[in-house]
Amino acid sequence: MHLSSFNQLDQATAAAHLYTCCGSLQWVDELMQHFPFKSEQTLITQAEQIWYNHCTQTDWLEAFTHHPKIGDIDSLKTKFANTQHLASNEQASVTQAPDDVIAALAHANQTYEQQFGFIFIVCATGKTANEMLHLLTDRLHNTYNNELAIAMGEQHKITIIRLKKLLSNANWQCLKVSQITTHILDTTIGKPATNVTIKLQQKQTLANTSAINWATVAQGITNPDGRIADLLPPNRILPAGAYKMVFDTGAYFAANQTTGFYPEVEIQFTVFDNQHYHVPLLINPFGYSTYRGS
Repeated sequence: MHLSSFNQLDQATAAAHLYTCCGSLQWVDELMQHFPFKSEQTLITQAEQIWYNHCTQTDWLEAFTHHPKIGDIDSLKTKFANTQHLASNEQASVTQAPDDVIAALAHANQTYEQQFGFIFIVCATGKTANEMLHLLTDRLHNTYNNELAIAMGEQHKITIIRLKKLLSNANWQCLKVSQITTHILDTTIGKPATNVTIKLQQKQTLANTSAINWATVAQGITNPDGRIADLLPPNRILPAGAYKMVFDTGAYFAANQTTGFYPEVEIQFTVFDNQHYHVPLLINPFGYSTYRGS
């Protein structure tokens, strides 16, 4: 569907389509105030602004309930029938995973839901079942507030993917890659470092105090090329300020049966503007280096 065709739909039908992209009534209602949309850029900009700046925790949690649990294939056929064509493709790698991995995902998600009160939300597109299991297990160690912020970002990634599927003939050249990207190279073996968990954290000063807090705003895992290309949703621009990326190098070396000196590597950097920031890492068991890439 082209955007022009979507704009010709009646309001109720258009709103119903948007609701399959993000299951928050508040988000849909506010977004429909801009209908018909002048351009794809307008749609994406308003979708993000409403999600991050106007919606509340209640709205975010409402949207989460419209996703099947990762690994829960049966729910795709029942509760989520209206988005089955979207979610089944997003979780394609899970349907092809071994039964023991699916069972582990289901068990870990049950633990996650008991701990946080909502299901594990991840943009599953392009991720293997093992990568999702690794992410799920790692995110169990987060605080509630950090995990809510991560899940918000993952939901918005999913929303954009579904908008692109809904308007498959639209012009999506306005979408830009994640503002923050990274690439890890293990210089000992001359290969990318895969399955490394990375947290993106924002420096915050606690209200009415001088105490500093590093709040996790995104979390991902490196792919077989040692990269995380979608740490942030497309077109999401971070406020200017201090940030850091925390690389779980200890777990990476342990998984590869190597003794590493650094359990974690933290790289602090400053975001000045809306430019793309590439923060690569070169590692070996006893040293590391970084630079601003392109």
